[in-house]
Formats: sequence, C-alpha cells, structure tokens
Amino acid sequence: MVLLSIAMPLKYLAGYPLAVKYTGWAHGVLFVAYLALALWVKEQENWPFRYLIYVFLAAFFPFGTFYFDKWLKKQQTA
Repeated sequence: MVLLSIAMPLKYLAGYPLAVKYTGWAHGVLFVAYLALALWVKEQENWPFRYLIYVFLAAFFPFGTFYFDKWLKKQQTA
C-alpha cells in the first residue's frame, strides 16, 4: 500500500525516485521473507502442499494474506 499510495506519487509527481527504490526494496525483502516463513511453517506444522499454494497465491492479491489467515483459522478450529 505504501509503495502505491505514497512512493509512486512521490516519484512521478514530486520527482523523488528514491522513495520507490527504498520501499520497493523493502517490499521485495518482506515478500521473500513471507514465502520463506510459509515454507518453514509448512514443514513445522505438517501442512498439506495445497496450503503452501494458497499462501503463494494470497501473496499476489491485495490483502490476500489477511483472507488466507482468516481461512486458516477456520481450518484449525474445524
């Protein structure tokens, strides 16, 4: 959200490209960390492989990780 709503306007409207550079870099690091942690949790909790696919897909949609978390909580209580 920060990348699209703050950094991109700063780059194109205010002529400040470093905002995109740093927030884009942070976004990439957090994305890779999210997927690495998902793989680690899959191994620790013995998740089926489809859960890992859901994690991967949720990462590409805005707020998808929140929907996945809600779905996962329902799965664990069932």
